[in-house]
Amino acid sequence: MTQLTQEQRALHWQRTRTLMIVHLTIWFIFSYVVHWFAVELNAIKFFGWPLGYYMSAQGSLVVFVVQLFMFSKQQHAIDVEFGVAEEE
Repeated sequence: MTQLTQEQRALHWQRTRTLMIVHLTIWFIFSYVVHWFAVELNAIKFFGWPLGYYMSAQGSLVVFVVQLFMFSKQQHAIDVEFGVAEEE
């Protein structure tokens, strides 16, 4: 494992923290905000279903699964950039 300087460690943590905050914000939006506005979203149709119903029942779950894979890939890219990625 590569030894990082204090500056590199701070930059790695900054990038990791920013990535985490972005993903937590997306998680919050699809966990709460979409459901708060489900009635208003029902005015929009998506493949014949009201968008509020679709996002509450299925869409949020799909977003969460995709988000997990994206977060993992993005964090791995950050770790590789700084030379602290785990061996594959």
